[in-house]
Amino acid sequence: MTDRRPPNPSTLWAEVLVSELAADGLSAVCIAPGSRSTPLTVAFAAHPDVEVYSHLDERSAAFFALGRARRTGEPTALVSTSGTAAANFHPAVIEAHQGRVPLLLLTADRPRDLRDSGANQTIDQVDLYGDAVRWAMDLPEARLEERPVEMLWTTAARALAAATGTPAGPVHLNCPFRKPLEPVETGEIDADFLDRIDRDGDEGPAVRTTGGTPVPAAEDVARIAETMESADRPLVVAGPADPPGIDAGRIAGLARAVGAPILADPLSGLRFGEHVRERDGESPRVVFGGYDAYLPDPDLAPDVVLRVGASPTSKPLRNWLSDVAPKQFLIDPAGGWREATYAATDLVVADPDRLVGDLLAVLETDGNDGSGDAGTSGSAGKWLEDFHRREAAHWSVVERATDPDRLAAAPFEGAVLAAALAEAPDPATVFVSNSMPIRDADRFGRPRAAELSVLANRGASGIDGITSTGLGAGSAVEEPLVIVTGDLAFYHDSNGLLAVGRCGVDATIVVLDNDGGGIFHMLPIEEFDPPFTEQFKTPHGLEFSYLAECYGLEFECVAPADFSERYRASLASAGTQVLSVAFDAEASHRRREELEERSLTGGNGDE
Repeated sequence: MTDRRPPNPSTLWAEVLVSELAADGLSAVCIAPGSRSTPLTVAFAAHPDVEVYSHLDERSAAFFALGRARRTGEPTALVSTSGTAAANFHPAVIEAHQGRVPLLLLTADRPRDLRDSGANQTIDQVDLYGDAVRWAMDLPEARLEERPVEMLWTTAARALAAATGTPAGPVHLNCPFRKPLEPVETGEIDADFLDRIDRDGDEGPAVRTTGGTPVPAAEDVARIAETMESADRPLVVAGPADPPGIDAGRIAGLARAVGAPILADPLSGLRFGEHVRERDGESPRVVFGGYDAYLPDPDLAPDVVLRVGASPTSKPLRNWLSDVAPKQFLIDPAGGWREATYAATDLVVADPDRLVGDLLAVLETDGNDGSGDAGTSGSAGKWLEDFHRREAAHWSVVERATDPDRLAAAPFEGAVLAAALAEAPDPATVFVSNSMPIRDADRFGRPRAAELSVLANRGASGIDGITSTGLGAGSAVEEPLVIVTGDLAFYHDSNGLLAVGRCGVDATIVVLDNDGGGIFHMLPIEEFDPPFTEQFKTPHGLEFSYLAECYGLEFECVAPADFSERYRASLASAGTQVLSVAFDAEASHRRREELEERSLTGGNGDE
């Protein structure tokens, strides 16, 4: 609590809750303005240990909080007033639920006696988010008794524990407040009561929670280790990681120990980083990123697969894993089944980092210390060589296709993602939109030894809230921020641009403008026009320079062949720049198909 004496019960109740959340480790909150939430807003604004981000739009606020929590792996709180304001959090809540991102939702409400009474701005907020939250509680109104205060302390601890548990996700506390809402004196709170609940001299929270991680039995670890070590063609598949991610060096060590390639999704936390670098005395590089273009390939069929993270972004990879039907260990700490092709044969409920460490310990006991022998000799060596051959052919195709002269004649959107990831600073946070940008990041984002945190909203895979989520992620770190988004996603979250100035986040925002939903060219509906153009591609004809001007952002239209140069210039500049790169969606998609054919045939053919 603050040093100032709370003047009324609602103010006291909010201060007790906020102080205990801060003592439990909450460090950031996004607040949208409103009257009924006044006690929470005042309490957060006065607390020295909580960073406050003010947003005018609840939906953008929620996605901003989502981005910050995704980047840090720690809960970010949200505060709204009553009514539809709280409902606007729902899209981000769904993404947090699906993506296992910790959020704490604090929705202000009318007192219980005003519910279902026709009172203004009052809706049913109890269990508003259904089963998309890990835990929900409708708090009681402020009561000047010790036991209710102790309940509030416990509720704060439980809420943050549930948000960061296994699996992490959103938690909802509905907070009814009775007037007065402002910190005005009512004379109801006496000094003796404040003395009885005073904890200002205590260290830490009133209630501590201790989490744990699921640990498989030793015999199960030994069984997995023996299966991986004895396989001729072991494979590791890393899908999008739950925040805060997996230890990249450790899983790369396991792959080297058994001679397994790692097919690393761009969102896995494994495609980029120091572990990608080849060093003297180690086996050849084990991280691969071009698989989306050269699978399926019968020569690359594994006999055992270890899978971590969510379902991979790549549809060719998902289908291939289903078709080859080897033994597949699906590792999930929550025991979730995130594998829609139902190809996994073993669900292993375990913390991935802990399991990988245990597997390495077993292999070291067996005499395999991960020094690289398994990856450089025998059938395992040939197995890695086959992946290196196909990977090299694919990146050769990409290099030729992304040459500036070639791009001037045959532009395609994938070249922008290739450059954005290849030339991003080390370190940097790169947030990628759904639809075609994340698919192009998967196919054209080459592994590199740079600390890139590549993020996207792949829980529910929507295009809403992209800019806000990216800016929220950037708010958590000092490193450069890049947001790559499609034109529809940029339009959809235009309100989120206000956070650039209001929340002090600078970014390079790359807009791939193909005048509509380019991804629909991938679907059979493309052949049916009408209704394809007007109802699916939906060309909008918008000029985004006016939108950038509205928010005081620098804007530049960039030709595809000039993108790398202008991108580097933006990264070296202060402030936020919007780089809009125009494409013909159909021509760009046909170009992807040409390049895929070249990669599938081993890179043969003239460009």
